[in-house]
Amino acid sequence: MAVRKLNPVTPGQRNKVVGSFDTITASTPEKSLLTPKQRTGGRNNQGRMTMRYIGGGHKKMYRVIDFKREKDNIPARVDSIQYDPNRSARIALLVYADGEKRYILAPNGLQPGQKLLSGKGVAPEIGNSLPLGEIPLGTLVHNIELHPGQGGIMARSAGTYAQLTAREGNYAIVKLPSGESRMVLVACKATVGIVGNTEHNLERSGKAGRTRWLGRRPRVRGVVMNPVDHPMGGGEGRASGGHPRSRKGLLAKGYKTRAPKKASNKYIVERRKK
Repeated sequence: MAVRKLNPVTPGQRNKVVGSFDTITASTPEKSLLTPKQRTGGRNNQGRMTMRYIGGGHKKMYRVIDFKREKDNIPARVDSIQYDPNRSARIALLVYADGEKRYILAPNGLQPGQKLLSGKGVAPEIGNSLPLGEIPLGTLVHNIELHPGQGGIMARSAGTYAQLTAREGNYAIVKLPSGESRMVLVACKATVGIVGNTEHNLERSGKAGRTRWLGRRPRVRGVVMNPVDHPMGGGEGRASGGHPRSRKGLLAKGYKTRAPKKASNKYIVERRKK
């Protein structure tokens, strides 16, 4: 996977850096795995804006991804690697031996025609999904479950991975992309490998319009608002706004927002790096 820098023949292309599609082998998605995706524009069921800076954007169909990988010990062939407009990672279309088709996150190095498996007793090879209790220590994994059978919820974006560092009794210690180390039950599944499209973080939109195509509206700083709109608003000239805080007055930049008595605190071995 690589990125392409375009020749600056237009102002919008001067700083544009886009991902290359050299790893993508199919241009049309699998119809049976598509479902409509409704757009909210940041409004709730009463029509009130509850999330700012959302709206517009290109129409998209949602690709149903198999995060659970519960078809155990049934071999699957990688049919193609495809683009997914709903996420930064690429997706792979699997065709199982019984004829069923499913999408999964495409790990780095996955090739069409490759055979994949999931379940207990499976070899810890790239793309295979198996319980943390059977994965060798030091292995890089992604799509990690927090509860057995829940489906992977950690390390799913492009280029991310976690490392299995230790095992203690019923728990495995996993170092997450944020730097946090936490205990996860050894019965929870994870997929071996790094999520593909590793150079996604090098991409640059090049122009405001391309960001609008993604459904993101311009973000306005609190300092330039009026006092009625934001705690940091108002003042003569370019007033700094005092301590940085959110629209609701909560302090930002270093202020701890995690609940001190949160139930999952006991599973965190080491907090994320600041």
